[in-house]
Amino acid sequence: METNPHILIVDDDRELRDLLSRFLTANGFRVTVARDAREMSKALEDAAIDLVVLDVMMPGKDGFTACRELRATNDVPLIMLTAVSDPTDRIVGLELGADDYLPKPFNSRELLARMRALLRRTATTPRRVAGGTTQTLQFAGWTLDVGRRCLLSPEGTMVTLSTGEFDLLLAFLEHPQRTLTRDQLLDLARGRSPVPFDRSIDVQVSRLRRKIEADPRSPQIIATVRGDGYMLAANVVRT
Repeated sequence: METNPHILIVDDDRELRDLLSRFLTANGFRVTVARDAREMSKALEDAAIDLVVLDVMMPGKDGFTACRELRATNDVPLIMLTAVSDPTDRIVGLELGADDYLPKPFNSRELLARMRALLRRTATTPRRVAGGTTQTLQFAGWTLDVGRRCLLSPEGTMVTLSTGEFDLLLAFLEHPQRTLTRDQLLDLARGRSPVPFDRSIDVQVSRLRRKIEADPRSPQIIATVRGDGYMLAANVVRT
């Protein structure tokens, strides 16, 4: 049985695809490559992919569009490769559901480190609890099924979460009614050391509020603690 993580690289640059494929294979990964969004979709249908590395600038359907469409049905961990000349690419990618970002040109070892960190977060999230039952966390009428990594609305509708959104929500639910700074949330939800002036947590919180708040402009579940960070204001019941 294949146990090495399976990585999908989506980039129209053949030289970069080949370089990353050789590098990641040498570091113990299985690798599939795709030139565009169409080939990415086929690869995801044909194999169990553990992580996607997706370029923004591609011919035809760009990476942002591909990311948005992917997130409608799939929460596979995703790292976007963004244009170094445009810092807004990072924010747009996170808004659409990317879990991490890396500007071009980049160091292959940094990409490797980010991939391993993202895969660790996914692998260590509890899938089942003792006895084979599924752990659920209920809050403000919502239910987070930790084992299946899915969120149910008060009406019973399934709401798709990206890996980053799931990790962030789980961090809040594990520390209810407690103020968490951005650095703490970065550490809890993203599994890496705080980066000075990193505003990605604000973006993730904004995305999460749009999915769970009745009025994201006046949040009642995830409250802003001015000058300190954020707090889950709801009670949490474990079942």
